[in-house]
Amino acid sequence: MADIAAWFTGRLPSDWRSGEPAVTVDRDEILVVLPIAAPDAPGDSGADAAASATAGRIARFREETREQRMRIAQEAEHHFDRKVSWGVRCGEKTVLFTTLSTPVMTRLRQPERAVLDTLVDAGVARSRSDALAWCVRLVRDHTEDWLAELRDALREVERLREAGPAAATG
Repeated sequence: MADIAAWFTGRLPSDWRSGEPAVTVDRDEILVVLPIAAPDAPGDSGADAAASATAGRIARFREETREQRMRIAQEAEHHFDRKVSWGVRCGEKTVLFTTLSTPVMTRLRQPERAVLDTLVDAGVARSRSDALAWCVRLVRDHTEDWLAELRDALREVERLREAGPAAATG
């Protein structure tokens, strides 16, 4: 993943961002979130005006960079064999422009299906698929620290795999 993040850091125009891009990679997708400068706070207009100015800054950035982002995405997709998605972080607001929605097959027994059906029947989700996505988001939101520790451990396992047994014996 470090090589993918480095590739994007080197490839992206420096005037697009106000910091380092956040590059997240999984088996299917590369998500690049660019930090962009927040607009100057509008006088004494309040939070609504600041939110509108931020939304305008994000919309302008999205439109002005669209063609070049598409070219960069095509290069990266060819090079890394993954789809590229884009987003920006402007102040405290993060907006994803494009993301990959990948179907995931799973086998559930009746008690698990009943949970999904209850969410559908209650109007929380439109379908079992939406209900399952809702459950995954809920787990993600409430276990982020644990998931971060698990990801760190997985990165260490990957580092050890790459080093191989020769490195362990010295």
